[in-house]
Amino acid sequence: MPELSKGEAARHKAKMEKRKAAQDAEVASKTVAEKGLLIVHTGAGKGKSTAAFGLVLRALGRGWRVGVVQFIKGAWETGERKALESFGDLVTWRTMGEGFTWETQDKARDIAAAERAWAVAREMIADERFRLVVLDELNIALRYDYVPLEEVVAVLAARRPQLHVVVTGRNAKPELIEAADLVTEMSLVKHHFAAGVKAQQGIEF
Repeated sequence: MPELSKGEAARHKAKMEKRKAAQDAEVASKTVAEKGLLIVHTGAGKGKSTAAFGLVLRALGRGWRVGVVQFIKGAWETGERKALESFGDLVTWRTMGEGFTWETQDKARDIAAAERAWAVAREMIADERFRLVVLDELNIALRYDYVPLEEVVAVLAARRPQLHVVVTGRNAKPELIEAADLVTEMSLVKHHFAAGVKAQQGIEF
């Protein structure tokens, strides 16, 4: 480790003091102590659902009751489901999809599955026991018009003040992005699938 001169150390300390003052002022300017957030994870990159389940784990660490509704996925037994179901009654997990649309090849069946998933999602959103609800791949169902966008946005916007909702899936609709409090777009830079690596347990599912 290189040694710092006294001048370098002093300049660093002054810089960090200035940065801390600016950061403290920024934090002090925030006046809303708590607010249920509508969070959207979208984009072509990997990690949208993974990030949502990381948030689930954080919420469970605080003793929150969490609900998960999966709109499209359903064919695979996933590691995240197995892990989170070990939390017992704190987690309610409903896999409502029947697999990717190119696998089912039945639009009417896909629409019916999405409608059932949305009905369950609405029940969870209305249930005051839940503090966090994850609507996994809802964006896909919205993209293909399997569930009504206007209704979805209205229900999410009217959620209880302390309820946090996370919506995942690529191609988030502009109306949902507008209604959201936090939107993160995962950008694809490089993916091992392009190099011939199949989906792996513990990484993709």
